[in-house]
Amino acid sequence: MPSTSTHGVRLSSDRQTFLPARAFAAAGWVRTVRVAIYTRVSTEDQAKEGFSLDAQRERLQAYCLARDWAVAATYIDDGHSGRNTKRPAYQRMMAERDRWDALLVIKMDRIHRNARNFMEMMDDLREWEKDFVSATESLDTSTAMGRFVMDIIQRIAQLESEQIGERVYMGMSQKAKVGPGMLGFHAPLGYEVSEGQLVPQAQEANLVREIFTLCLDGWTLEETAADLNARGRRTRRGAEWNPVKLYRILHNPVYAGFLRWDGIVRKAEHPAIVPVETFNEAQERLRNRALLPNANGPPILLEA
Repeated sequence: MPSTSTHGVRLSSDRQTFLPARAFAAAGWVRTVRVAIYTRVSTEDQAKEGFSLDAQRERLQAYCLARDWAVAATYIDDGHSGRNTKRPAYQRMMAERDRWDALLVIKMDRIHRNARNFMEMMDDLREWEKDFVSATESLDTSTAMGRFVMDIIQRIAQLESEQIGERVYMGMSQKAKVGPGMLGFHAPLGYEVSEGQLVPQAQEANLVREIFTLCLDGWTLEETAADLNARGRRTRRGAEWNPVKLYRILHNPVYAGFLRWDGIVRKAEHPAIVPVETFNEAQERLRNRALLPNANGPPILLEA
């Protein structure tokens, strides 16, 4: 007798073809499982584990061929973290769930690195009567033991992810304290990146100096924004200026030749656009005209 599951009737153990219990069992119809292949990789994953998108896709396609499964769609998230669900291909796959019967991944951590997100997904799949398959871990969601094992494995994956995050944080913190080099951020207005270092960009650097000069001349952020906009001066992205954008520039120690990361400020190797004295005076002016809630705290004063 064929064995049954919540999702249907398994016709044979070596050929993963199902007879959906409610719709097809009575009529004796047989249909091949339609599979959604999901692949994901981040730069860190690829460097550490070699799970390239092409390698994942090829192995999963071969897995489907061996099981006589039909690939209904392939969803690829390139460069997205597995710690949240804000991934375009993942969101599209869930929205298109009527196209597939089973979700196939190479490993569980390709779909989620967060236990809560994973369990919420599994609850959704059960409600939608969909299966989940991890090709290299041989996990079957149709059994209680399979669900239990998947939960344990996912929690181990989350632990590993959090430990990696802690190690990365420790490394970044040490680099922030002693250097050298940048800390992985995009070059701010006034700078560009050359050979891994910040170098001034002449036209933008002049605009930054002008913003600091207006601040020291007693201009408010609102007056400065209005003046720049009236003269057609724009941000790097072509947007108009506003007080918040100006405050962030005036409050950024990078322009005085320092780097700031998670509360750590250190002297950096890149050239300053404004002197330390100018930056410090701007901080006092900003504090006196407190625009934002965090402007009420102690000003960032740098040592030359």
